Amino acid sequence: MRTREKRTITRGGRQSEEEEEEVEMATAGEEEEAAVEDVPEGDETEGGDETEAEAPRRPRGKGRMRSRVTWDLCWAWYHALPEAQQDQIARMGFGHLLSVRPFHLDVTYLEALRERWEEDCKAFIMPWGHMIPTLEDVAYLTGLPVQGEPVVGLERRDYYDDIVELLGPEFVAGRRRPIRSILLGSLSEAVGLRGRRRGPLESLDEFYAGVRGALDLGDRSEERSVRIFFSYLFGRLLFATQSSQMNCKFVLLLRDLAQAGRYAWGAAMLGHLFPLLPSSSQRSQSTGGFTPFLQIWGYTRFPMGHGTLVEGRQMMVPLMTRWAVAPDPRVTDRRAGDVRVALDHYPHDQVVWTPYVGEADASHPAVAAGRPLFDRHLLLLCLGTCEVLYLELVVRTLGWHQPAIEVPSLGKEGHSRRRFFAEDRDWGADHGSTVAYWREGGEQVVRVTDLQDSSAYMEDYQARYAGRLRLDRRVMPESQAIRLLEGRLAEQEVELTRLRAEVRTLRGELLRAQASRDAGASSSAQPAGGDLVVRLQRALDRAEARVRELEEQAREIGAQRQGGDVATLQAQMESLRLEFEARISDLEAERRTMVTAMEE
Repeated sequence: MRTREKRTITRGGRQSEEEEEEVEMATAGEEEEAAVEDVPEGDETEGGDETEAEAPRRPRGKGRMRSRVTWDLCWAWYHALPEAQQDQIARMGFGHLLSVRPFHLDVTYLEALRERWEEDCKAFIMPWGHMIPTLEDVAYLTGLPVQGEPVVGLERRDYYDDIVELLGPEFVAGRRRPIRSILLGSLSEAVGLRGRRRGPLESLDEFYAGVRGALDLGDRSEERSVRIFFSYLFGRLLFATQSSQMNCKFVLLLRDLAQAGRYAWGAAMLGHLFPLLPSSSQRSQSTGGFTPFLQIWGYTRFPMGHGTLVEGRQMMVPLMTRWAVAPDPRVTDRRAGDVRVALDHYPHDQVVWTPYVGEADASHPAVAAGRPLFDRHLLLLCLGTCEVLYLELVVRTLGWHQPAIEVPSLGKEGHSRRRFFAEDRDWGADHGSTVAYWREGGEQVVRVTDLQDSSAYMEDYQARYAGRLRLDRRVMPESQAIRLLEGRLAEQEVELTRLRAEVRTLRGELLRAQASRDAGASSSAQPAGGDLVVRLQRALDRAEARVRELEEQAREIGAQRQGGDVATLQAQMESLRLEFEARISDLEAERRTMVTAMEE
């Protein structure tokens, strides 16, 4: 590993010996277990039964992963707040994210993705190379600020006085000291939303109407109401853990709400997510972190038919707003094992390394502000944790060829650790060089300009991870091969539907924009507008005819599926895949042309 990488790891990951002696609990799991001990008898469940996006409960250690987020209630709560409070929250950098309508969490997809996380290099080990969510992804997808002050600050042994001052005395009444965490259910209970759940047949708008009617802010000040909402948002969505508790250290950041708007919350969210990916598989099936972001990040890179871009939302920001994940039973009901196999066999040339080409910075404030960091080696800070962002492993996301480099290996010393302290501490002051490294913008990732491709990197990568990637491609049972082909066919059908809807909507928008422009200008001022529309119309007609041909081929494959001839199916699916790839390329080219024309 390069000397610079070693230096930054030591700077960010190591704890001093004095700090080690003051640690009362060393792991995230131990912290959460200790937090529960602060709850008075009988309070463990009261007020804490909000909806979680999860599969039906099974015995611990068995069954599907469960994501500990409560997005529906966060969204409805925000939109039910008075307009002045919504404006204040938006000014703090959270307005774009909270405009995203909650969608279905694809548990099997997330589980298959999470299993590929490699802690040593902080990356997903995919058949086509390392993949890492970056600050560019956070800015485009969530709209959260990724540039600004690092999320560091004081960590106390007892937060009793802070909770009384910032949230209210009702949150500490009857609890023994020291107080280090808050039961998340008590936050929703304090505003009249105790036990508020979205029913299985209840629409989001119906759920919101119920929340709006039940929300009771009482006589609290505007600032205190905003702090209570943020505490719940942090504990249940952005910085969710495997517990129903929230560490009180986040509350201290809300003392000055104006200052809170200057933090790099997006970078902190990513830094919080990284260490929770491996820990979720150790002792329980729960996982923490902002998993909806991880899900849409995967969809933009290797969609597998699991999500669709909603017609009419092509110009909305952030990009998460454009996605709908209404469960398609052909895709979402597949077994987790089938999703794993589908990832193993996903076509490498269909992976999207630069999904944001054509997006204008002016439409994405968080992107415009954060762009100077997108090609930097960084340390992600989140209140006592420090995670390395190894952009060197994924420079293909910058549009570069990937050079063969030594894969980082942190070892035990580089892992993030979450702790309670025996006395008050200022993490930022104790780790001044790490904070300074963030404020200086990290270090530039150097581009290797004489590469023709990424083949040398892939050779080293496949040799290193041969066993894990199952590159020998052992012969699978015929039944599993058929399920894989069926799943891939369903994915392609969903993707074709998405592309067709997107092109149709953009065509309509272009025609309306052209008509409006023509109506307000002389004909001599628009010499080529009509020709452009005609050319696009003809190209789209040809594209739609080609889509119909692909649909017919898909039906033929479906009809022959019953024969069980795997070799024939594989050949036909390969042919369909090649044509589908060409079809995607054509449609994406048309889309970019239309977007450019609309912006002009």
